[in-house]
Amino acid sequence: MVKVNELEQTTQIRIAGIVRNSIVDGPGIRYTVFGQGCPLKCEDCHNPQTHDSKGGSLIDIAAIADEVKKDPLLDGITFTGGEPFVQPLQFAALAELLKSQDKPSSFNIICYTGYSFEELYQSSDSHILLERVDILIDGRFDRKRKSFGRHFKGSENQRTLDSKESVRRGKAIEIHL
Repeated sequence: MVKVNELEQTTQIRIAGIVRNSIVDGPGIRYTVFGQGCPLKCEDCHNPQTHDSKGGSLIDIAAIADEVKKDPLLDGITFTGGEPFVQPLQFAALAELLKSQDKPSSFNIICYTGYSFEELYQSSDSHILLERVDILIDGRFDRKRKSFGRHFKGSENQRTLDSKESVRRGKAIEIHL
């Protein structure tokens, strides 16, 4: 089980890339961090280059937080991948740094995952990240259920959840963006 004091000692994250000022990874203008590594390998994945857990590059978590802090136009940050829950401690450490910054109350953290909330909830190591993101978009991309009409989602099976409330209640609480 991941311990909170480990969070303070976590300084780097393995990423595939960063997109600044994205308007497709959640509402408003977003800073998007693509984590490196994904064991799910969904068929027709949008980011197959992120699957190799040894690919990408290591970057200081504080450097990302500093860059986000300097951009007053951001409405939030999005964690995606790859699979952020491959590195729950690293993404949680980044979320903690961002929450400690002087940001407007409307600033939010969205996390995309190929896992279902139910799968993540059963893994105690996932809670450290689930409890620090505001919105969780869960579910594997399913090419048979692909949809261009789903707001910020690629297939009909994916859900938009209030992450903290879902953890508090122990069940998926859907919301609309």
